[in-house]
Amino acid sequence: MTYTYRTSGTCSSQIDLELEDGIIRSVAFTGGCNGNLKGICSLVKDMPAQEAIGKLQGIQCGFKPTSCPDQLSKALSAALEAEGK
Repeated sequence: MTYTYRTSGTCSSQIDLELEDGIIRSVAFTGGCNGNLKGICSLVKDMPAQEAIGKLQGIQCGFKPTSCPDQLSKALSAALEAEGK
Protein backbone atom coordinates (compact mmCIF):
# COMPACT_ATOMS: atom_id res chain seq x y z
CA MET A 1 0.00 0.00 0.00
CA THR A 2 1.29 3.45 -0.94
CA TYR A 3 0.40 6.33 1.37
CA THR A 4 0.99 10.10 1.15
CA TYR A 5 1.03 12.24 4.29
CA ARG A 6 1.12 16.05 4.42
CA THR A 7 3.40 17.08 7.27
CA SER A 8 2.75 19.91 9.72
CA GLY A 9 5.27 22.06 11.59
CA THR A 10 8.40 20.83 9.79
CA CYS A 11 10.65 21.88 6.92
CA SER A 12 9.52 18.84 4.94
CA SER A 13 6.08 19.18 3.38
CA GLN A 14 5.16 15.59 2.51
CA ILE A 15 6.02 11.98 3.24
CA ASP A 16 5.38 9.21 0.72
CA LEU A 17 5.64 5.70 2.08
CA GLU A 18 4.94 2.15 1.10
CA LEU A 19 3.82 -0.51 3.58
CA GLU A 20 3.46 -4.21 2.96
CA ASP A 21 1.76 -6.20 5.73
CA GLY A 22 2.82 -3.62 8.31
CA ILE A 23 6.45 -3.55 7.12
CA ILE A 24 7.98 -0.33 5.76
CA ARG A 25 9.17 -0.93 2.20
CA SER A 26 10.06 2.65 1.29
CA VAL A 27 9.89 6.22 2.62
CA ALA A 28 10.57 9.49 0.79
CA PHE A 29 10.35 13.02 2.19
CA THR A 30 9.67 16.15 0.12
CA GLY A 31 11.75 19.04 1.44
CA GLY A 32 13.62 19.09 4.72
CA CYS A 33 17.25 18.24 5.50
CA ASN A 34 18.12 15.98 2.58
CA GLY A 35 20.98 13.98 4.08
CA ASN A 36 19.36 13.42 7.47
CA LEU A 37 16.06 12.38 5.93
CA LYS A 38 17.74 9.97 3.50
CA GLY A 39 19.42 8.43 6.55
CA ILE A 40 16.11 8.04 8.39
CA CYS A 41 14.52 6.50 5.29
CA SER A 42 17.36 4.01 5.01
CA LEU A 43 17.23 3.09 8.71
CA VAL A 44 13.50 2.34 8.77
CA LYS A 45 13.37 0.40 5.50
CA ASP A 46 12.16 -3.18 6.10
CA MET A 47 11.35 -2.34 9.75
CA PRO A 48 7.92 -3.11 11.21
CA ALA A 49 5.93 0.14 11.20
CA GLN A 50 4.98 -0.26 14.88
CA GLU A 51 8.66 -0.51 15.85
CA ALA A 52 9.52 2.66 13.91
CA ILE A 53 6.58 4.50 15.48
CA GLY A 54 7.84 3.57 18.95
CA LYS A 55 11.33 4.86 18.17
CA LEU A 56 10.35 8.10 16.38
CA GLN A 57 7.21 9.29 18.15
CA GLY A 58 7.63 12.48 20.18
CA ILE A 59 11.05 13.54 18.85
CA GLN A 60 11.28 17.33 18.73
CA CYS A 61 13.32 19.59 16.44
CA GLY A 62 14.77 22.50 18.39
CA PHE A 63 11.92 24.37 20.04
CA LYS A 64 9.29 22.94 17.69
CA PRO A 65 6.79 20.50 19.22
CA THR A 66 7.42 18.04 16.35
CA SER A 67 10.12 16.95 13.89
CA CYS A 68 10.43 15.05 10.63
CA PRO A 69 10.91 11.75 12.53
CA ASP A 70 7.83 12.53 14.67
CA GLN A 71 5.86 13.35 11.52
CA LEU A 72 6.97 10.02 10.04
CA SER A 73 5.57 8.26 13.12
CA LYS A 74 2.25 10.06 12.53
CA ALA A 75 2.30 9.12 8.83
CA LEU A 76 2.97 5.48 9.69
CA SER A 77 0.14 5.45 12.25
CA ALA A 78 -2.26 6.93 9.69
CA ALA A 79 -1.13 4.43 7.04
CA LEU A 80 -1.62 1.51 9.42
CA GLU A 81 -5.09 2.79 10.27
CA ALA A 82 -5.92 3.11 6.56
CA GLU A 83 -4.56 -0.41 6.02
CA GLY A 84 -6.83 -1.65 8.81
CA LYS A 85 -4.04 -2.81 11.16
